[in-house]
Amino acid sequence: MIKEDLERINKRGPADLEERIEMLTKQVEFMQGKCRQAGKAILDLDLTNKGLTKEIDRLSEENDNLRTMMGKANGKK
Repeated sequence: MIKEDLERINKRGPADLEERIEMLTKQVEFMQGKCRQAGKAILDLDLTNKGLTKEIDRLSEENDNLRTMMGKANGKK
């Protein structure tokens, strides 16, 4: 290390590290919040998807039943 390096380190001091740590801590908290939001959105979309899948199955079964009834009403088997 040379004298210039030591002066540069002394100018920054421990406050620079504390400021950096504080900034990174805030960034971590922000990212954790965004991850929680994303996780909630994923769970909501998964529930919606499951509900829509059940609805499609129900409508498909109704459609099959209706086609069967229409076939019998027209004298077909």
